[in-house]
Amino acid sequence: MAEVTDDSFEAEVIGAELPVLVEFTADWCPPCRQIAPVLSAVAAEEGDRLKVVQLDVDTNPETTNAYGVLSMPTLIVFRDGQPVKSMVGARPKRRLLEELADVL
Repeated sequence: MAEVTDDSFEAEVIGAELPVLVEFTADWCPPCRQIAPVLSAVAAEEGDRLKVVQLDVDTNPETTNAYGVLSMPTLIVFRDGQPVKSMVGARPKRRLLEELADVL
């Protein structure tokens, strides 16, 4: 799964052609580690319809604050440069795919 930063967010997420699922994550966050394999699987399965990236909140405070992220993991789907869906917390793959169905 690709990582984005404050510096690359504009090009990788805002300017992306596909919808982008951004995981706002942190090394110290157990639920973030729990959802990591789920997101990797979704990225592999839905790669032609959805780009999946992660952003470390500790090293990228500008983007984290810009989107009001307070809890980890926060998942935000961007389409055409705009946030269109936000979810907080880890979840199983089946549930995540159900929640993403309307934005894919």
